[in-house]
Order: sequence, then C-alpha cells, then structure tokens
Amino acid sequence: MYYKENNEPSKDLACTPMTENAFQLSDKDKMGLIEKDVKHIMEVLGLDLKDDSLKNTPKRVAKAFVMELFSGLNPKNKPSVSTFINSYKYNEMVIEKNIVVYSTCEHHLLPIIGKAHVAYISTGKIIGLSKINRIVNYYAKRPQVQERLTVQIVQELQEVLETEDIACMIDAKHLCVNARGIKDIASNTITTEFRGKFKDLKTKNEFLNYLKMY
Repeated sequence: MYYKENNEPSKDLACTPMTENAFQLSDKDKMGLIEKDVKHIMEVLGLDLKDDSLKNTPKRVAKAFVMELFSGLNPKNKPSVSTFINSYKYNEMVIEKNIVVYSTCEHHLLPIIGKAHVAYISTGKIIGLSKINRIVNYYAKRPQVQERLTVQIVQELQEVLETEDIACMIDAKHLCVNARGIKDIASNTITTEFRGKFKDLKTKNEFLNYLKMY
C-alpha cells in the first residue's frame, strides 16, 4: 500500500510504500526494537558483542536508522517551506545545483551518494533557496530508488510553488552496484524529471547547459 505524507492511502506510485500502522510507534520504541534486531543479526554473524568496540553498535545503528538515515519516513520531520510573492516579476528559471544527496537503496540498504540539480520557473511564487535543499534531503532520508526520489522532489515543489514548471536531475553512485554484485566502482546513475515548460527542448537544453557551468 502507498501512503501520502499525512498517512492517507494513495494510488500515487511515487509515494514511498508504507504500512497503515507505520507511525503508531514512537521513535524511542522503534529504536528499541531495531536495536534488538541488529544485535541478533550481529550475533548470527558471530560477532562478540562483549567487545568494547562492538557492544554499543546495535544502539548506534538503531539511532542512525530512526533519527538520521530514515528520518524522512516520518512526516513530522517534513520541512516547513517558506514561499514569497514574486513581486519583482522574475520570469527566468531559478536553479539550485550540486545539492548533496545521501540516501539508501531500498533493495540492499546500501548508500546512494550523489548530487541533485533542481530548477523552477515562477508563476507567482518563489521559494527560499535553502528550502529546496531541505526538500531534497527529506525525501532522500528514507529507503529509496533514485527514480522515485527524483519524482517526489518534483511533485513536492510543484505543490509548494503552484507551478508545473519544475525540473530535477540526480547523478549518484549506488553502493549496491559499486560495492557488491558487479562491483563496478566507476558507474553513476542519472535520473531526470521534466515538467511543464521544461519539457520544451529549448528550455530543457538551457537547464542542462547551466549544469555544465562551473
């Protein structure tokens, strides 16, 4: 089942797959349960949890999962977004590029590390620039596939800015490819989502050309 940020059921496939009771437990309770499970995994692997270096690892992993790596699963962590009236009638694209993406592959729970480039054309509203980074970070901090993350960022900005004219490109390395399986450390994955005016070839190329500038 897919659920929106307010935990309402949704048929939108860009929503992160969540269970109906995903938000019933407190963060503290979740960390307690995860700590027990991580401890069990480590014991099955034969690690000595009495060792000074390992004894607190289950607690550290549980905290990292709930409070950091997967904090974007909890809608209470969704950033509040400030928008302003475009009183100066700026009608060209606004681009925030090289936004750090640190996410987690939902297939192997291994890191996805890269950069996002986001652009919009105002139809009446503008957004505080740091809020774009916060939106990217919020949706990245959950088990993800890069395609879904790209779409979620665009859909959120469309809703916030009340415009169809949004573009996003993500260029990232997946450790599930780089560190296991094929072990190809050189490859990157690029995903794009173009909406509104950015579907026009001229506007799309303008955006892509800006990304080449240093």
